[in-house]
Amino acid sequence: MNPHRPLGLASAVALVVASMVGTGVFTTSGFLLGDLGSPMRVLAAWLVGGILAALGALSYGALARRIPESGGEYTFLSRTLHPAAGFLAGWVSLLVGFSAPLAAAAVGFGEYTQPWTGLAPRVTATLLVLGFALLHGAHVRHGARAQDWSVGIKIVCIVLFVAYGATHLPVVEPTPAPALNLPDFAVSLVWVSFSYSGWNAAVYVGGEIQNPERNLPRALLWGTGLVTALYLALNAVFVFSAPMSKLAGKLDVGRLAAEAIGGRNWGIAASALIALALLTSVSSLTMAGPRVSARMASEGNLPCWLACAGGPPRAAIALQTAIALFLVWTTAYEQLLTFIGFTLGLSAAATVFGLMVLRRREGERLPIPGWPWVPALFILANLAITAFTIARRPWESLAGVGTLALGWLAWYASPARRPSRRIPPV
Repeated sequence: MNPHRPLGLASAVALVVASMVGTGVFTTSGFLLGDLGSPMRVLAAWLVGGILAALGALSYGALARRIPESGGEYTFLSRTLHPAAGFLAGWVSLLVGFSAPLAAAAVGFGEYTQPWTGLAPRVTATLLVLGFALLHGAHVRHGARAQDWSVGIKIVCIVLFVAYGATHLPVVEPTPAPALNLPDFAVSLVWVSFSYSGWNAAVYVGGEIQNPERNLPRALLWGTGLVTALYLALNAVFVFSAPMSKLAGKLDVGRLAAEAIGGRNWGIAASALIALALLTSVSSLTMAGPRVSARMASEGNLPCWLACAGGPPRAAIALQTAIALFLVWTTAYEQLLTFIGFTLGLSAAATVFGLMVLRRREGERLPIPGWPWVPALFILANLAITAFTIARRPWESLAGVGTLALGWLAWYASPARRPSRRIPPV
């Protein structure tokens, strides 16, 4: 085994699954029911979200074959468009792509485990974030092995929950659905996209994956396909477990659905499953995010003390941990969910646009599945969702635009803006 590439295909797939199956899938459908007014529309939103994630995975897979390095969108955009675009993507990854979801997942874990620990959710979240920072800061392979096992257990538990729930669903009288409002459906896809975010997780550790040209695209597509199937099955159980009035607008829809199916004890078991899912999500975000900061630092875009010559990027892990802990103690959940989905959607669309630019430059030497429809549909769908979000959720959208503006100011002040310090294009 190459000591500089300690992660195999299984670990890469596990990273994708762990990054995707976190707090969103167990909390989002209650809000979706409130906005869309129909269980079938909720499932349609999850299906469309899965299709968009698959389009993104196919596009990122093509980029990963061409640029099999760590850094994710930061590296891709720096090499395909311009170093400023890469810097903005790295800025978004640091603040929105990893630190914010890490804080949300940790607080969710604290909420679900409070009856057992007796601790305030934010205290539990703090201990969890610090614990995984120590684990992944100690050794790359040990942290990956712990994650592989926890992801396997999580998938088995979800499958068992779905199997039991599907055979014990109560008979619920259908409720007439209101007329479909297209802007509301588009905004719902922002929330769903938060739950699907993580389909690109393996590209952040591309430099540590064995045979990346082969394993990176497979990990992205296999992980996304597995999670899409799990999401559809899980949410079908959720939305048909009880009358819509008992679930609409509720944050803890997973627990409420489990109690409706199997009573209080089943609700406790579901809470344990959700806690496990949140646990692995915190682990994957702690593992993947600091690789972006370390890569940016090695190229002069962040302070040099964040760079890492080998092994786990401990300084970058410490920085992300500090930002996440700040957000743990200052964040509101629903607004954060929209803010994350809006900003990450723009970053992903820009990355796939960079792929199209690279294809125009290199021609058929760069194979892209479904060219040009796959990347074009992904970009157009994300831009449409963004436009509807600006119209329906202007304040959260403004926060996303403000984050990008701050990133641009940081780039302007960065020494990496000098031509001698720029990353070379492909």
